[in-house]
Amino acid sequence: MPIQFLRGRFATLALGLGFLLVSGGANADPPMRVARLGFAQGQVSFSPSGQPNSWAQASVNRPLTTGDQLWVDARSRAELQIGGTAIRLGENTSVTLLNVDDNITQIQLVQGTLKVHVRSIDPSQILEVDTPNLAMTVHRAGDYRLDVGRNGDATDVSVRSGEADVYGDGASYSVREGRSYRFFGIGLSDYVNLLPHIDDELDQWAHDRDYRTDISVAARYVSPELVGYEDLDAGGAWRNEASYGYVWVPHRVRTGWTPYSDGRWTWIAPWGWTWVDAAPWGYAVSHYGRWANIRGAWAWVPGPLRERAVYAPALVVFVGGRDFPGASASGGLGAIGWFPLAPREVYRPTYQTSPRYFEYVNRSNAVIAPIVITNSYNTHITNVTNVTNITNVIYANRIVRGAVVAVPMQAFAQSQSVARAVMALPTDAAARALAEHVTVVLPVAQSVHSGAPAASAKPPDNARLVIARTAPPTSPMAFAAQQPQPTAMPGAPAVDPRHVQPRTPTAAPTAPQVQLLTTAKPPAPGAVPPPMPERGSPSPAEHKPDIAQRVSAPVDPRKRVDSRMEVALPEAVKTDAARATGAYVEANRAKTARDEAARVEASRADAAGAKASKVEFDRAKVAREAKVDATKADAARAADAQRAAAARDEADKLKAARQDAARANAVKEGAARAVAVQRAEAERANAGREQADLAKAAKADAARAAALREEAAKARAAKAGAAPNPSPAEPHQRPQSERSAQGKKSRADEDVKKP
Repeated sequence: MPIQFLRGRFATLALGLGFLLVSGGANADPPMRVARLGFAQGQVSFSPSGQPNSWAQASVNRPLTTGDQLWVDARSRAELQIGGTAIRLGENTSVTLLNVDDNITQIQLVQGTLKVHVRSIDPSQILEVDTPNLAMTVHRAGDYRLDVGRNGDATDVSVRSGEADVYGDGASYSVREGRSYRFFGIGLSDYVNLLPHIDDELDQWAHDRDYRTDISVAARYVSPELVGYEDLDAGGAWRNEASYGYVWVPHRVRTGWTPYSDGRWTWIAPWGWTWVDAAPWGYAVSHYGRWANIRGAWAWVPGPLRERAVYAPALVVFVGGRDFPGASASGGLGAIGWFPLAPREVYRPTYQTSPRYFEYVNRSNAVIAPIVITNSYNTHITNVTNVTNITNVIYANRIVRGAVVAVPMQAFAQSQSVARAVMALPTDAAARALAEHVTVVLPVAQSVHSGAPAASAKPPDNARLVIARTAPPTSPMAFAAQQPQPTAMPGAPAVDPRHVQPRTPTAAPTAPQVQLLTTAKPPAPGAVPPPMPERGSPSPAEHKPDIAQRVSAPVDPRKRVDSRMEVALPEAVKTDAARATGAYVEANRAKTARDEAARVEASRADAAGAKASKVEFDRAKVAREAKVDATKADAARAADAQRAAAARDEADKLKAARQDAARANAVKEGAARAVAVQRAEAERANAGREQADLAKAAKADAARAAALREEAAKARAAKAGAAPNPSPAEPHQRPQSERSAQGKKSRADEDVKKP
């Protein structure tokens, strides 16, 4: 795409940014959390925000936010996850997410069943479920269930554990642990107590799902509010890396697999392009943390354990466009590629954010120095307003072989499967392409539905008002308004007025089919519904016997007689009428007595059944707790065994290190002894050489002495020839020179004999 064309769009976006900064940066931030469709079985349909009455088949791992609707058909079920809360939907259930932000999860339940398990909830957060009869809010961890009949004339509220508040028109109560009520109307004054709830298939399935979370290994290494971590246990394993700590490595993936390569791109406002992974475990690793390539294998590095998890649509960097290498393979329409961010690399959102949000979304998903995040945000804003490209950022995963995944722009926009549409790229394609934090691809209608086919099951057309304690936001923007216009940044979502205009909580909402309780106040401590007789689970008709009797009771025979003709009737007719009246009264008395006896008997039977059900429930609860305790004990024993094995390994390593040190010391001592021997031999050799030199010098002296003796002998011989031969002299009478020479010869001979 020509640079001049992009400059005009960036300049227009700069004006929008200026407006956002003036109107308040925090209001421009999208929510830090969304709901996840974590499980779907059977016929589950959804209608995205801004597309009313446009139903498509729901897919697991799709992020859900304000305005999205779900329908769970007969013999089907689904699960929503948000933070530390799991919401299970039974069959024939219709819900709408009225509001999902950092502080509230507000759900509209028109009909069906919700099974809510709150594992953890922040004191500043609230869960609200709005039904045709009441609004229920939850502030504490626990198990809750709501049932709304198909007619919408009654709502059952059951609190298995925890405590909930219910709000009606002019009244509010607390529903405590172990209590169940059925409320009629909207005033909370018409209700009945229900017997302890007996687990059905939905409850059993919910318990099994909770059990998976309770024993999850991944919970040790991630933030408690990170959505989808329990699915990592079946998809991979954890290992400790010196550079990053504990990382998660997927197994049973295809050869050459890379992150963000098996799934599809979808358009979800206000974030824009969002990745929906196809793997059951793909949600957590796509929207949180970072990916690192360690010794040729991909490993997911979670964010800090104690940081609140902040959702991101996709932690990637985009490359490509019409000039992208290999774009000719897409018919000349252009191609778009992407690669995952590595640890310690800053994520730059496509959508508008404040410095606070920019810091949170990076700090919660990676270990990055605050000054680096601040500098990156300033560069990010300058980059957008001044329309300059960042060319000096070095991304670690960009040069990893196979890390860059690319598809034709048309396949990207239509939310086609990336695994099927992926393109083969030249070796240096990613290195030569320009890296951007936003893609230039514009969304189309298929983008909003994740490319899903039309739904085969839709909710019934039963528009009903629901009671709401909290004012929901205004109706979501239509998709036509969400689409980026030619004057805006391509691929960036339009600014939703709901995010820049503050809401007044007490103002009447413009969201359809909601009746706001403007005077609703939290119930006073101990404000529970007054006790009423246990009546099992009566239907609305049984709850209103007086109305039913008025409709079906026979007419009093006296009222069949016209009062104007009463004086003219014969006495016999009057007598017959009196008898008929008496019979009618007696019949009613007998019927009332029978009904009362039947009611008493039914109450006794219900009480006995309730007692038996409570006993069975307590037994089941004890069994589940024992099972959980046994599992925890097994996990503790396994952890102890792992620690013991690790201790043994450390001891073996220490022993081996000591043995290696001993061998090294022995080698050193041997080397020292060898050096000492060499030195001694050298000293003996030097001494031998010195002795040899002395011996040689002694021989030389002896030779000289012999030469002197010969010369002396010759001299004596010469003298003897000239003078008479004297008699042999005694040794002491020999000349001094001869004695001296003889002494030298003796000493030389002694030196030679010495060793």
